[in-house]
This record gives sequence, structure tokens and C-alpha cells, in this order.
Amino acid sequence: MYDLAALGAWAEFAVRWLHVITAIAWIGSSFYFIALDLGLHRDRNLSSGADGEEWQVHGGGFYHIQKYLVAPAGMPDGLIWHKWQSYWTWMSGFALLVLVYYLGAEFYLVDPNVMDLAPWQAVGISLASLAFGWLAYTQLCNLFVNANQTTLMVALFAVLVAMAWFYTQVFTGRAALLHLGAFTATIMSGNVFFIIIPNQKIVVADLMEGRTPDSKYGKIAKQRSTHNNYLTLPVIFLMLSNHYPLSFASEYNWIIASLVFLMGVTIRHWFNTHHSRQGNPHWTWAVTALIFIAIVWLSVAPNLNQEAQRVARFAQAEGFEEVHDIVLGRCSMCHAAEPVWSGLLWAPKGVALETEADLTRNARAVYLQSGISHAMPPANLSYMEDAERAAIVAWYKAAIDG
Repeated sequence: MYDLAALGAWAEFAVRWLHVITAIAWIGSSFYFIALDLGLHRDRNLSSGADGEEWQVHGGGFYHIQKYLVAPAGMPDGLIWHKWQSYWTWMSGFALLVLVYYLGAEFYLVDPNVMDLAPWQAVGISLASLAFGWLAYTQLCNLFVNANQTTLMVALFAVLVAMAWFYTQVFTGRAALLHLGAFTATIMSGNVFFIIIPNQKIVVADLMEGRTPDSKYGKIAKQRSTHNNYLTLPVIFLMLSNHYPLSFASEYNWIIASLVFLMGVTIRHWFNTHHSRQGNPHWTWAVTALIFIAIVWLSVAPNLNQEAQRVARFAQAEGFEEVHDIVLGRCSMCHAAEPVWSGLLWAPKGVALETEADLTRNARAVYLQSGISHAMPPANLSYMEDAERAAIVAWYKAAIDG
């Protein structure tokens, strides 16, 4: 049993490592090509017939890059396709979803206080929602095909806000934000798999057959690539959110998630405008900062002033004995040297909460995870009551104010 658990933990670690590596490769190439396209010099009459060019220096050498608006006159040798970064990022991310949230649905996916689902029901909703995301997005693109692209992005934002709210009504807070990230990432990978690469293959086939490629395929691919560019930063935030309970275990977590998409737009707008040599709209950084301040406020509202920034003697604070009993009764079955909860062979993240020293050493984590948020116990499996959470908050506040 222990060997299987250890193998499972290492499998999760390996898949997560792969996911991070492929995501770096995908995001890096995406950002690079968007910046390259925006920064091309298109005011030069190039003898090659290219739409624009740029000179770059990197790694001790110079690069002369040209872009053809539709395609070159003939099929080039050794054509490199940028697609596997996207495919492997989605596949490894989905594998992580299975390993962590589907196989650990009782802990991380289902919260009976939100919606009392059987694990198979929760998994079914998860899968259906990812498929719905791609179908809904595709319909929006078809509906607004001739409209201003800002209109399309506003419509997509409305869908994302609705899904943020929906997920928080179905899953745990942690799973809700993670699923919103997976929902968006599925749209992004779908763009590559169903639109961008097939359109490029049509152009390549035309070149090989000696036909003049239709420019519409390149325009559609560029549109979807631009959408991916604006969605990337929010996806990264949402994927990291499961490590920070103040983002996912807040009462306003769906609003926080929605605001993150706006931050992604403001940040990318500055970079895209800068790379296209159309100025430096520094106002976007002010807007981004204001949005982030709003997110921080929402994460602790209405308990904004409960955490101070100084060392305290938690063991001597009023309410310590009561909180110690609460933690022993609600948390120590998992957070112990030898957990008694079925399926756990070691304490999550190696955190033990059995002794008074354990509690004082992890006071801030207990306050954040179980006091001002409902991150722990996961899905409130040990039925920690609101009064007990209030006791944790009161104890922590007494300690830091003492």
C-alpha cells in the first residue's frame, strides 16, 4: 500500500513537471510570435515579397526574420510546426486533473456544503463543462465573425464570468478556480488543434499543389492566436491559485477569478501596444494595480484588518486551549505523523498538527486555511463549524494584537 502511494505521488510530481515544462515552451513561443508579428517592419518593399521583416540578435548571432502575409511562392524545406507544446500542455494538464481531482474527488473536488455530489457525478460535470467551453467559444466566434473583435472578447468575458460563478456553485473553491483555468486552457488548445494547425495545413497543401492559398485561413488563425495571447496570463494565475487559499476559499472567489481576466487584458495590452511601436500605455499598469488591490480586498473581506505583521506568542494567547482542541478534533486525523484517515499514508504537505508546538508553529497556516477561509478541512469532511472557525480567528487576532 505504501509503495503504491509513493508511486502515485511520484507520478503526480512527474506529470506536474512535464506540465510546467511544456507550458513554458508553449507560452514562450506564443508570446514570442505575437511580439514578432506586431514588431515587424512592414514599411519596406521587400524583394522576396514578404509582408514584413525584423532583425534580431540573440545568443551571439543575428537573425533575419521575414513573414509572408499568406504564404511564400513555394513550399519551403524543413518547415517547423509549433503545435506539440500546446498539445502536451493540455494532455499533461488533463492528466493532473485526473490524478489530483478525479481520483481525489472526495478531498479536492466535492464539497457537500456546496453541492452534495457523488464523485462520478462531479467528474461528469467537469468533463461536460470542458467540452461546453470549446463549443460555446466556437459559437461565439461564428456569431461575431464579422463584428469588432472587442465585441467578441466582451462576449467571451461574459461566458467566463458565468462559468466562474457556476463552478463555485458546484465544486470546492480550489477546484472551481482550477476548473476555470482548465476551461480556458481547453479553449486555447482547441484553437491550436481545431483551427490554427488545420488552417495552416490547408495553406501548405495549396502550396504543394501549386495553388495560391486563400488569405482567410491565415487571418482566422491569427485571430485565434491573438485570443490565446490575452487568455494566457489569467490561465497561469488560475493554475497557481490552488496553492493560495485566499484566492480560492474566499466568499468572493468567482469575482476574484473574473477580475483576473481583466488583469490579463490590461497587462497584455501594454506589451502588445509596445511591441507594435504604437506607444507605451502606462495607464494599463495603474488599472492592473487597482484591480489587484480589489482582489486582495475581496480575498479577506469582511476581515480586512484581522492579520497584522508581527511575531506573537500564540501558545499564551487567549483561546489557545480551545483552538488546540478544535484542531485535534478536526485536523489531526490527516495532519499527523501516522494519519488515521483512510487513504492517507502521510500528512498533507508534511504538516503535523498533533501537539501544541505543531499548532503554534503552523498558526498562520491554520488561520488562513481554516479561519478566514474554508480551504481546510477539504470539503469540510470533518465538519468544522463556523463557531470553531471564529474561535481560530479570535485566537489568532488575540495573539498578534497581544
